[in-house]
Amino acid sequence: MKEIAIIGPTASGKSDLALRLATEHDALILSIDSLSIYKKIDIASAKPSLDELTNVRHHGIDLLYPDEQFSVSTFIVCYHKAKAAAVAQERDLLIVGGTGFYLKALIDGLSPIPEYAPSTISQVKKHLQDLSSAYTLLYDADPLYMRNIKPTDAYRIEKLLLLYLESGEAPSKWFASHPPKPIIDDLTLYEIEADRTLLRERIGLRTKKMIEMGLIDEVATLEKRYGRAPNSMKAIGIIEVLEYLDGWIDKVQMQERITTHTSQLAKRQQTFNRHQFSDRRLLPTEEIYKQVTAALSR
Repeated sequence: MKEIAIIGPTASGKSDLALRLATEHDALILSIDSLSIYKKIDIASAKPSLDELTNVRHHGIDLLYPDEQFSVSTFIVCYHKAKAAAVAQERDLLIVGGTGFYLKALIDGLSPIPEYAPSTISQVKKHLQDLSSAYTLLYDADPLYMRNIKPTDAYRIEKLLLLYLESGEAPSKWFASHPPKPIIDDLTLYEIEADRTLLRERIGLRTKKMIEMGLIDEVATLEKRYGRAPNSMKAIGIIEVLEYLDGWIDKVQMQERITTHTSQLAKRQQTFNRHQFSDRRLLPTEEIYKQVTAALSR
């Protein structure tokens, strides 16, 4: 069983390439996209169509509802399930998406976390009633580590507080004494080479298509059902539509903002991949297709 990752900036054609390869070689796909994991967010996430999801088995898509929390640990569990399925079915696994942070976690691994006692969980819930106080407690215990955590980051503060109160050790000390171990054994990594000018044009066309497909109605329905508090409702493509629905911007401005913000995201993704994946093979789409085809045909 081979494991091959195809990464790249948003709108670079990763999903189309993966679907083409998976169809031709009967491979499974594991999505590493931070928005496609949510049910009901279909247009805003540029998720594969229902037919595509039916024709090729995907993992990592439609796992949670928009108001449920997702973490790297959850993704690691999803990876193990995808790999187990690939091994059992004697099929190859294509890991595809734009959220390089998840892939980085697979390659580097995660530090083990202790089991939390019910009393610890209860204690943390009480502390979180005053988020500022909870942050201060952690900062006093581990100022160097907490400088990188925002005082408003309730999710990470909760996780670190659980670790601190259960282990009795500052987070930095715990992670130093419990180093991560790689999770994925043998991975070939490709990144789609994308010209930024051309990429912005593609992003603009995709944004226009998403609006025509009903993006505004999708976001309005999501807001009615889940509100605006969940992290998923702060994603690019959703937040701009909410601004439009509030009357702050018109439809043309909404489309321009989505395109601009998505282009900025694409630039950040390329920068992250360049710095974090030194062994990646940066190639045009068709060259990746040829090399992966050759690898999966052996």
